[in-house]
Amino acid sequence: MPLSQSVEGCLEANIGKAGLSQAALDRTLARLQPRIESLRDDHASGALPLLRVPEWRDDIDAARSALAALTKEARTLVFFGTGGSSLGGQTLAQLGGWGIPGDDGNGGQRDRPRTRFYDNLDPRTLERALANLDLAATRFVVTSKSGNTPETLVQAIAAIEAVRAAGLGPRIPELFLGLTEPRSGAATNGLRDLCEALSIPTLPHEPKIGGRFAGLTNVGLLPALARGLDVEALRDGARSVVKALLEARAPQDFAPAVGAAIAIGLAKERGIKVSVMLPYSDRLARFSAWYVQLWGESLGKNGEGTTPVAALGPVDQHSQLQLYLDGAPQHFITVVRENCAGSGPRVAADLAKVAHAEYLAGRAAGDLVAAQQKAIPEALLAAGRPVRTIDLERLDERSLGALLMHFMLETILAGHLLGVDPFDQPAVESGKIITRRYLGA
Repeated sequence: MPLSQSVEGCLEANIGKAGLSQAALDRTLARLQPRIESLRDDHASGALPLLRVPEWRDDIDAARSALAALTKEARTLVFFGTGGSSLGGQTLAQLGGWGIPGDDGNGGQRDRPRTRFYDNLDPRTLERALANLDLAATRFVVTSKSGNTPETLVQAIAAIEAVRAAGLGPRIPELFLGLTEPRSGAATNGLRDLCEALSIPTLPHEPKIGGRFAGLTNVGLLPALARGLDVEALRDGARSVVKALLEARAPQDFAPAVGAAIAIGLAKERGIKVSVMLPYSDRLARFSAWYVQLWGESLGKNGEGTTPVAALGPVDQHSQLQLYLDGAPQHFITVVRENCAGSGPRVAADLAKVAHAEYLAGRAAGDLVAAQQKAIPEALLAAGRPVRTIDLERLDERSLGALLMHFMLETILAGHLLGVDPFDQPAVESGKIITRRYLGA
């Protein structure tokens, strides 16, 4: 496994009354046995395609070919989509340096089109973006599982109209790529109809995998490929977690089951209902945002669920740690660490002395972060606050694939403990219905 998890900092024996007792943890884990068995059955039957995605390879070739055709002679690649149609892709793209100032991701990134994500519909932002883009050298990927997401349709139609207004109408089929569900029965799919009417090529979105669980499908593959990532390694990392599921003799042998039992056990037994994701890497900042949607939208139903919070170390040691260490005892912290000791620039001894920071002399930037990654869990433990650590020997495609699959399965198992369906989002749908009513639909 490319990652290791420790929950010792969440147990009553180590942090006192805010921790979960071993007996409570064992009871909660026992409740997961039937769901783990059903997940194995789903893997064998293919009933839950998410578990089979790590084995897929044909869709990689299709995504790679589509992207190569789309980006020929392009300088900018724009991704339109919202929520799960974007956050998974952003998470993967960031591993390749996207969204990190000064990071070109890898040696070949300067030869690739610039990558941009527009996931939040803001009329001013969209108007200015389309006005300032060199549309002849810009390509657009439009993602919507249902094809009916209004924000994404507005983005797509506005971009198409901008292209037409620029006299590039005949080039629309080569400037756009759609990603949406295949046609099914009488169900409407606005994006697919739009693409077909304009001869825009499309890739299929797997119908049985919802957006927030789709990061390892072609929804995430396209941004990952755009940043030059090894997508086969991403899937291999995810496959290692599925393999652990199939081989686990009991729930306590499977890390996502232990994580789910800890998170829900702390909520039910100790009233700890805020789940903070705190990775120590700029390349995992959007992973935290992806986690917030995954956990919140999957579990916040029927009066159940806990509140996910996105954080980032070391910066949020300065902006949030005071609350976690000394505020209301309601936070469960997950610290994701990579082995960064010895990496980065080194501190000049003469300048460290001038700055009264002799303890930093000769140290690498990674040495400070590595020390913080150890110190903060220790401080939380000493304060009696639940803290889990997840260690990555190296943050790369394989470990990120494993991390994504770990939390998708942890979320599914947490849904079983809460008695909710982790795959639907009825409250979101009701909001869409009311929005359409205001627009006269």
